[in-house]
Amino acid sequence: MHIRTPKDWELPESAVTSESLYHLSKRRDFLKALGITAVALGARQAMGATAGFPTKLNPAFHDAALKPTAYDAITSYNNFYEFGTGKDEPRELANRGWKTDPWTVEISGLVDTPIKIEVNDMIGKVGGIEQRVYRFRCVEAWSMVIPWDGFQLSKLLALAGPKADAKFVKFYTFNDPKSAPGQREGNLEYPYVEGLRLDEAMHELSFIATGIYGKPIPNQNGAPLRLVVPWKYGFKNIKSIVKIELTAKQPRGTWEAMQAREYGFYANVNPTVDHPRWSQASERVIGGGLGGRQRTLMFNGYDKQVASLYAGMDLKKFY
Repeated sequence: MHIRTPKDWELPESAVTSESLYHLSKRRDFLKALGITAVALGARQAMGATAGFPTKLNPAFHDAALKPTAYDAITSYNNFYEFGTGKDEPRELANRGWKTDPWTVEISGLVDTPIKIEVNDMIGKVGGIEQRVYRFRCVEAWSMVIPWDGFQLSKLLALAGPKADAKFVKFYTFNDPKSAPGQREGNLEYPYVEGLRLDEAMHELSFIATGIYGKPIPNQNGAPLRLVVPWKYGFKNIKSIVKIELTAKQPRGTWEAMQAREYGFYANVNPTVDHPRWSQASERVIGGGLGGRQRTLMFNGYDKQVASLYAGMDLKKFY
């Protein structure tokens, strides 16, 4: 008898996508099984004109053991301080006339070809979009599994051509206090900024999301472009990007500037390093029901892919 030992990153059987779902051969059936109805798909046209849909699932970035979080949960439980500090406020306040189409992004700094490009043109130049299913882990010790649609960040950076002395990538979100009540309240310093090392940004897992569940990303989730770095805590995954700057100097993110002891530059998911105010050893699974907790995985389960980026570093020091 063959006894199978589960891998470290696998979820319990109760959280696993059923075998029948995994083996569905048609994209339409797959989306329907994940909860995407014809009405939801039809709503795509009302959410903006972002190019590239429908998408195809990239099997290289889909672990069959991961059960995606329900669309309603993903789009109603959000941190987006530009639209309030409550989890439910962004869904309402980000959809009160705030326009995310058209949207232009600037890429500048230590690049061969500085560019300003509209999102739909950008998607064409990077070769279109695909779907990847990633874990998402918030520094607040809750988690989701999200089917993101978008493209690899390295493809976007290649359009501008990083110079040899570029070592870091700095991202900026929008600054529009008239549309974003949180920015008027000054709950953080705006515009929100975040950064990565260039090698982190060029890693194949680093992703720019333009959609969720096969349709354009809603405003409250960071429309029209959101960074997704699945092995880092969620605050690194900056929303609604308007500018990307390549630099030689390590940038200081918004939360890091506010409290570096609690929100460091690297912010890699690490269950052995607690936040100063709570444990990171386990996480609450959104949509998991009462008692829906699981242990936190090193690098959010992506240790085999990304651990080499931090060889020789003290991971406790670089919280």
